[in-house]
Amino acid sequence: MKIATWNINSARLRLPIIERLLRETQPDALCLQETKSPVEKLPQDAFAAAGYPHVVARGEPGYNGVAILSRHPLEERASFDFCGKGDARHVAADLHAPGADPITLHNLYVPAGGDTPDPEANDKFAHKLDFVAEMAERLADRPERSVAVGDFNIAPLEHDVWSHKQLLKVVSHTPVEVARFEAAQRAGSWVDACRAVTPADEKLYSWWSYRARDWRKSDRGRRLDHIWLTPSLGERLKTASVLKDARGWEQPSDHAPVFAELALSR
Repeated sequence: MKIATWNINSARLRLPIIERLLRETQPDALCLQETKSPVEKLPQDAFAAAGYPHVVARGEPGYNGVAILSRHPLEERASFDFCGKGDARHVAADLHAPGADPITLHNLYVPAGGDTPDPEANDKFAHKLDFVAEMAERLADRPERSVAVGDFNIAPLEHDVWSHKQLLKVVSHTPVEVARFEAAQRAGSWVDACRAVTPADEKLYSWWSYRARDWRKSDRGRRLDHIWLTPSLGERLKTASVLKDARGWEQPSDHAPVFAELALSR
């Protein structure tokens, strides 16, 4: 089973590259964040035409939004209202693939946190820290065959950013964010799929700023997008990777899709 996650930065605007990804990589499930669309306005007919007729989603006009697209039937689970904000930052479903026991997918879009890494001076940063702390509680109580994916907006490790020293005071890589991230990971005994495959001392990114004149040449990236597996699924991990080339597709998202492939059976 192949699972992908991608902050798409508008599902309607970037439908052509969603269709390209589905056509060229054929994941069993694609989890999208920042769809920026009410659910009824998502291009679900186009998803179905691409072979992904099963969709569960939450959305709102112009902001946030999360969706799971699947080749296989999805049984929607209750969505969490993190921090009581009422925004569309989480959706969950049980994925029923032929020949395999169901797995539970959690798709999350963690707040970016603004520019100032001070929760007293910056409400957005305080919200982010509270959201990640709540992840530790909500995601620890889950079925043993579970996957949590999404744009977590935190690059936790030294080589998850282009310069550890220069980004220590930049939102997404500050010690307080990393501590909350690691606490959430420990609480659920989550396996970091990409770092289970790519050693921690190798650079690995999934996001490159639109501000870079030549993002590939400068390569000032951060690994903000993650796939977490419960231990039993971690044992079945075959591959995990970032499709960096997608950052260079026509009218791209600033994020690249991340993949994990699992060897699943009953």
